[in-house]
Amino acid sequence: MNKVGILSMQRIQNYGSFLQAYGLKHILEELGCEVQFVDYHPGNTLIPADGGTGFMRKVSKVMDVFKYSAPLKEKIKYIKYKKNYAANYYPYLGISEEMNYSPRVNTLVIGSDEVFNCVQNNTNVGFSPELFGCDNNAQKLISYAASFGNSTIEKLKEYQVDEKISGWLKEFDSISVRDRNSGKIVEALTGSEPSYNLDPVLMYDFLGKCKDIPDTVNDNKYMLLYGYSGRFSKEECKEIRRFAKSKGIKIYCIGGVQDCCDKFIDVNPFEVIAYFKNADYVVTDTFHGSIMSIITHRKFAAVVRDTGYGNSQKLTDLLDRLGLDDRILSSMTDISNLLEREIEYSSVDKIISSERKKTYIFLKNEVCA
Repeated sequence: MNKVGILSMQRIQNYGSFLQAYGLKHILEELGCEVQFVDYHPGNTLIPADGGTGFMRKVSKVMDVFKYSAPLKEKIKYIKYKKNYAANYYPYLGISEEMNYSPRVNTLVIGSDEVFNCVQNNTNVGFSPELFGCDNNAQKLISYAASFGNSTIEKLKEYQVDEKISGWLKEFDSISVRDRNSGKIVEALTGSEPSYNLDPVLMYDFLGKCKDIPDTVNDNKYMLLYGYSGRFSKEECKEIRRFAKSKGIKIYCIGGVQDCCDKFIDVNPFEVIAYFKNADYVVTDTFHGSIMSIITHRKFAAVVRDTGYGNSQKLTDLLDRLGLDDRILSSMTDISNLLEREIEYSSVDKIISSERKKTYIFLKNEVCA
């Protein structure tokens, strides 16, 4: 059997990272591969670390939660969710506390997610050469739907890592990316255009194939607010609260707590999809929050952020590829008009269906051939 390693963000503690890893694993298993997840050693950050490093970073993240206006009970639920995340959800992926570095495999697949995003302040990632294929023990090296996130070619040059990355990328047998920014970087550094493939959360048919997703959730009418804790400003939360009040619905937060949180939802990743499926509306500023809205055919609004840990490169590209760029919420005061606007999902589903065929062909040719 073809032994395949996936080097990804499977240990990053958020639902999107989990679901993309799970989806890619199951696609490869459908193609007859024996799959294992591969770990990397985080490198030093190229820019100052966010909230310090190690234990102090965790303490800083916990303390930040108490700044928000959400009910104390919901903040405590969030802290418990983060504390228990690894023990609760790593087993679904078949990973444990023991790290798996550089195993001998036939093919090493790097991706999906922001595996190439090296100019960031997250000490769980940093500038890690292994994420670019260094020191691997594979006969073949490819990437699948890999992303540089908000790292740009200008940033790589500014921090003088462009030549290193160029050399590493040229060692790949095949490169697949998921967005234009990443494709432009790969082409600039290698002279070759990569393949483009969509994220595994779109490419794996979760709703059709995953039996762990409940049909319903035992909750009343609600809207979902999906984002990292505190990412929605007080002003944004006021507008979201105003909209929810006009509809007589509660605001449920998943992934993080916000100032307008009525209830924090702590469930497994498959139940998260069920909460999306049963939501009346969704507001999100994340890539995978938008994807989960799309695969569950929700009325959703996507908030694009250019500052801080920006999402503009990946999120605008995703929505444009699916013909959904009109779901970008340019002003929070327009939230009611946007969320009430119907979405023609039949055309979106056709694009996804075509891209799924493309993904299976790419992986079959590059991994199984």
